[in-house]
Amino acid sequence: MLAAVVIISQLVFTVIAGAYFYGALKAQRSGKMVGSLESSKEMERMKKMREIRLTTPLSEKTRPQKLEQIVGQEDGIKALRAAFCGKNPQHIIIYGPPGIGKTAAARLMLEEAKRTYGSPFTMDAPFIEMDATTLRFDERSIADPLMGSVHDPIYQGAGAYGAAGVPQPKEGAVTKAHGGVLFMDEIGELHPIQMNKLLKVLEDRRVFLSSSYYSSENKSIPKHIHDVFQNGLPADFRLVGATTRSPEELPLALRSRCTEIYFDGLKKCHIKQIAQEAAKSTDMGCEIDAAEKVTCFAANGRDAVNIMQTAASVAGMEERKEIRVEDIEWVVQSGRYSPRMDIKVAKEGEVGSVNGLAVCGSGGTILPIEAWAKKVEKGCGELKVTGIVEEEEIKNGQHTMKRKSTASSSVSSVITVFCRELNVDIRDYDVHINFTGGVPVDGPSAGAAIFSALYSAVNQKIMPSDIAMTGEVSICGRVLPVGGVPMKIEGAIEAGAKRVIIPRENYQTNFSSMDVEILCVNTLDEVLGICFGETSEAVLTA
Repeated sequence: MLAAVVIISQLVFTVIAGAYFYGALKAQRSGKMVGSLESSKEMERMKKMREIRLTTPLSEKTRPQKLEQIVGQEDGIKALRAAFCGKNPQHIIIYGPPGIGKTAAARLMLEEAKRTYGSPFTMDAPFIEMDATTLRFDERSIADPLMGSVHDPIYQGAGAYGAAGVPQPKEGAVTKAHGGVLFMDEIGELHPIQMNKLLKVLEDRRVFLSSSYYSSENKSIPKHIHDVFQNGLPADFRLVGATTRSPEELPLALRSRCTEIYFDGLKKCHIKQIAQEAAKSTDMGCEIDAAEKVTCFAANGRDAVNIMQTAASVAGMEERKEIRVEDIEWVVQSGRYSPRMDIKVAKEGEVGSVNGLAVCGSGGTILPIEAWAKKVEKGCGELKVTGIVEEEEIKNGQHTMKRKSTASSSVSSVITVFCRELNVDIRDYDVHINFTGGVPVDGPSAGAAIFSALYSAVNQKIMPSDIAMTGEVSICGRVLPVGGVPMKIEGAIEAGAKRVIIPRENYQTNFSSMDVEILCVNTLDEVLGICFGETSEAVLTA
């Protein structure tokens, strides 16, 4: 009897256990089937999504495919080739306004370097692109797409390494770029902590990671992870950074490690060329005046392409095959585009009107300076200066200093020169000096132009309109060297000037090939001789 009870009990338990395991296997099989069905549905959905394609954006169609197709940056491309395509490629920072070809040049430069004899880049050298404005990182190194990170077991979940208590290193962009190029767009926006880490990697050419879970004595950790923690991840690459910031805004530690290359703002002829190429890509005709109209509003190549793309859409809606001037006018009006500053020299000279020169953005431009003077009772004169920055702020590391603007100081120096060299007391005149153009002016380089304008106004002598000039003035009557002279000369040529006066110490031999007469001076006497055929010893009229 007892034996029968035991046998029946065993049979019941066997049936229950069998039912349990059968149910578990069925559930597992069902889960796999559901997972497989879900995966199939997702794969089908992704396949359908990939089959859907919109038309290629015009900005992509017009993107340069060769370095020679980048418009208006001949000097910058030559400098890039020299710094990057030789036997010893260097780290590079490219400066320039947006939409002029910095990113396109960086992308194409590696391909050219691969084909250059003696270049260390192999044909499979990687090009890793990152945008510093979107980079985020965790100070505990849990996530760092630039430097790399370590997934400690506590963060790994149910992974094999997590269950074994093994930290798992993850490669960052600096390692993925090993043997190639790391392109950092808007590098000036990179977080200071990341910047310091990047500088360390540039020095060591490898990345060291750390984890509190790592022990060199732990034999359960795989050999390759031991190697990563002990020897670091390889990171031998060349950095190419692009920024719209000025050089002074970037850390000196970064600038000292890189070759600095400057891309210029596009001229009207370059904008016109880009607009015409964009029109061709739309398979539409374009009136000559329409492309010319684009140059009056487009600040860069990207603007030109966008204007043309919208104008082509307008023409297409009206079933036309040609882009007209009125299409461009409608686009710039609806898009609230601002006209480009296009200051030209006057056709005829005027009393008290001088063409100064200034650096505006990444290029040079004419800076019209006007002066008016009227003889008044002795010592009762009044001086007015308008259009300049009254005070400037200088940041030097952690320190900030304020001082009277250098443009205002230039006016004071000119007044002193008048008294010392010409024996004229400006207090006997009502004087108004005005810097036109609507842009706040600062800098000492307008000294020679201010002097010439005031001399013309006091003596009622006409200043030739085909002359533009730059140079700082000392109170002893010397013309001192200034910065940005090549850009200023280019700006003078574009404005229609025929002669440009510059300090002699700024002269470069390549200026002789420019389409303008360069006149070098050391003193204000020479400036007066060129402009008026006189010297400071000439008798001034009352």
